[in-house]
Amino acid sequence: MTKIYHNPRCRKSRETLQLLEDKKESIETILYLDDPPTTGELKEILKMLGMTPIELVRKNEAVWKENFKNKEMSDQEILEAMVSFPKLIERPIVIKNGKAAIGRPPESVVNIL
Repeated sequence: MTKIYHNPRCRKSRETLQLLEDKKESIETILYLDDPPTTGELKEILKMLGMTPIELVRKNEAVWKENFKNKEMSDQEILEAMVSFPKLIERPIVIKNGKAAIGRPPESVVNIL
């Protein structure tokens, strides 16, 4: 099963989902804006991505600029911000067989399929 953290309003997310469908993947689609991951789930995702919490943050989002930019934050605080404001999570994230990739560009997920 291939899991995608998906935002249907995002072009890259839609393109990545289409790529998965074209590859005949069995897909579990998680609309993460409606059903955000927990801090524990984000930690697992980050481990699979080989990233730190701040690297997964969409820093151009207004909510980041208005509430968090230029603040000294721990990894835990950043994780909690992403759970509270899931719009801050970079997208789309694809997970398969214990590996994860961000679909920017969409073709970058092919390596884990």
